[in-house]
Amino acid sequence: MSKKTSVQLRQRRHLRLRQKVSGTSARPRLCVNKTLKHIHVQVIDDVARVTLVSVSTLQSDVATQIEGGKGSKAAARVIGTVIAEKAKAAGIESVVFDRNGVAYHGVVQELAEAAREGGLEF
Repeated sequence: MSKKTSVQLRQRRHLRLRQKVSGTSARPRLCVNKTLKHIHVQVIDDVARVTLVSVSTLQSDVATQIEGGKGSKAAARVIGTVIAEKAKAAGIESVVFDRNGVAYHGVVQELAEAAREGGLEF
């Protein structure tokens, strides 16, 4: 029996999560993808299979606001604030949070709290 890698274990957790979490047009899914260097966030309508809003630390307008590393808690706070602003502008008030199999701790927690402070409900 082979040992599972951390990536395989995260993917397995994500699949388990996705059985319960699905975005609709009334309440889309806020999906967080975190790497060691960057953070990517999307608001997705799973019924229509459309990404409504997306923000990443790779975007130049967001990257200029970040002080410190682009995979840090400070970057997560900026990303959470920006995604909340863009979602509000698109008419999205509440979302379902999808942490993508990553523990709700550190960067993911910081991003979620910033999005809540920005006005998103989840």
